[in-house]
Amino acid sequence: MKYSFENLEVWQKSRELVKEIYGVTSDFPADEKFGLTSQLRRAAVSVSSNIAEGSSRWSKKDQARFYEIAFGSLIEVLNQSILSNDLDFMQSTKLVGLRSNIDSIGRMLNSLYKSAKGTNIPTRAKTQNQ
Repeated sequence: MKYSFENLEVWQKSRELVKEIYGVTSDFPADEKFGLTSQLRRAAVSVSSNIAEGSSRWSKKDQARFYEIAFGSLIEVLNQSILSNDLDFMQSTKLVGLRSNIDSIGRMLNSLYKSAKGTNIPTRAKTQNQ
């Protein structure tokens, strides 16, 4: 039997993100095994897990909540990737690629959230001048 989340493009892309994160963190220093390596991997896995769990919920409110959690985990992946780049654990070119994938997944999660909740979740922080 195939479950509905397996047909979601956003879930499929989040799986690709997990593989990408595992690949890039395999080159991190050994002393980061329980630091950024673990944090990044857990956050990436959380994105796909919460998409899957949200799709299984009966109420739209519950679905929206899990998509919101998935989005939060996605932002964790971005933040931790930026920090990894700052610490020279990740090349800038890798960060650019990850960021592109994160943006794409974020837009798709926003659409899922809107369909469940009827509103948008923020995809970009606004500055005071905007």
